Amino acid sequence: MEKKIALIKGDGIGPEIVDQAVRVLDKICEKYGHTFHYQRVLMGGESIDATGVPLTDQALADAKASDAVLLGSVGGPKWDSQPGHLRPEKGLLQIRKGLGLFANLRPAYLYPQLKEACPLREDIIGDGFDMIVVRELTGGLYFGTHETNEENGELVAHDDLRYSESEIRRIAVKGFEIAKKRRCHVTSVEKSNVLDSSRLWKKIVHEVAESYPEVELTDMLVDNCAMQLVKDPKQFDVILTENMFGDILSDEASMVTGSIGMLSSASLNETKFGLYEPSHGSAPDIAGKDLANPIATILSAAMMLRYSFDMDKEADDIEAAVRKVLEQGYRTPDIRSRISPEGEIAVGCKGMGDAIVAAL
Repeated sequence: MEKKIALIKGDGIGPEIVDQAVRVLDKICEKYGHTFHYQRVLMGGESIDATGVPLTDQALADAKASDAVLLGSVGGPKWDSQPGHLRPEKGLLQIRKGLGLFANLRPAYLYPQLKEACPLREDIIGDGFDMIVVRELTGGLYFGTHETNEENGELVAHDDLRYSESEIRRIAVKGFEIAKKRRCHVTSVEKSNVLDSSRLWKKIVHEVAESYPEVELTDMLVDNCAMQLVKDPKQFDVILTENMFGDILSDEASMVTGSIGMLSSASLNETKFGLYEPSHGSAPDIAGKDLANPIATILSAAMMLRYSFDMDKEADDIEAAVRKVLEQGYRTPDIRSRISPEGEIAVGCKGMGDAIVAAL
């Protein structure tokens, strides 16, 4: 099978971690007889440096012409002085909107080998947890009107939070469909005791739930969800929520696993097209030092094979290889044991890539 993959290496540690994911994908091609064609696309800070803007029309066109996009990371202090419309993160919002990527999937799974890295007590995590945050990605506060004006002699900022029935309905359907393939439980997270947008969210989600009688639906306020994630993460299967709440809760869920460097994500449109990226940021403080953990990006590549290319066996192989190297004791700095590092094999970004390629 031949596929065209747009590579956005991005900023900070992005080039390092994407390079290791490409090595893994190339090994999959060698093993299964596939051919992946890669096209470099600029976005974020690297695009600002090269073109003056975080995403060009040509870059967006190149991404659209691919079968999927693999992204490293964007942003960093180098571009903090840029005005809002020229910040690296603006490119990420633009490409999500331009590609119609309305559903963000972020799994949070506690590997048994990394149980010690979990910041929660053992009696809380028990046998571990396995959840996925399904976040609406192209509506809400981030895409509303943003204004800062002077009123009565002082600056006043205003951000508009808007959601339509159709935006809520399509992400709810995605959440319930995913739940059907998992443990059939959706937790819908909102702030309906305060916000009109959340009251509409709750109404539409309940309407969608009527078409999925096999899936249990629980309503939860966002502040309670933030608390429950550290109190009893095992209770969650699918967390369905809007853009800003999902942005915050998915990072919290990631860190409960012990390291955000372990967790993949996918952003999908209404076809099989998707943009795949690690859940973590650009980590400019360790960029170029061979300290980054490439596993989240490698697992994002596995999600790409599964969701966009229907290569389930190949995705299974990558996930099994990651488990194998963890069982063998390979650890990047972020997942090294602070208590009992004996028996662990300390590696950097490339060393972890080497181990996973060998395991394949």
